[in-house]
Amino acid sequence: MSFEIRLDPHLDDPRLARFLGEHLADMRRVSPPESVHALDLQALRQPGISFWSAWQGEQLVGSVALKRLDAGHAELKSMRCDAQLRGRGLGRALLLHALEQARAMGFQRLSLETGPQPFFEPARKLYQRHGFQACGPFADYGPDPYSCFMSLSLSAPGP
Repeated sequence: MSFEIRLDPHLDDPRLARFLGEHLADMRRVSPPESVHALDLQALRQPGISFWSAWQGEQLVGSVALKRLDAGHAELKSMRCDAQLRGRGLGRALLLHALEQARAMGFQRLSLETGPQPFFEPARKLYQRHGFQACGPFADYGPDPYSCFMSLSLSAPGP
């Protein structure tokens, strides 16, 4: 699969708004409102968040973001692949890009929150294959039966 991953500092392309709107709709469909931790477009524009989009020609096919939690710790956010392209390696490429960027930014740990529901199983397996391990809530998260927390030390060489 051929695509380009590019930094989107302004998030002003209307295709991003639609794509991220679909992401939020999916999260709201499978999780109760208090357990939806996906960021909307405005939240992704906040300082401390870097956002990348993946494009196949002029078609937006994926996204991933890093949210700085502190000098050594970041959170993976807004990881999404176009539903029609899932299972073709795009998620892996986005994750590897995020890991590379997190290391380049000097982070020593990358954590994430996803769901335990079957909808999220492919994502959890992807994260596990790349060394993420279950952990407790981090940052401002609390215990939540609809959240699965994972973390990876970035001090070891990357995959």
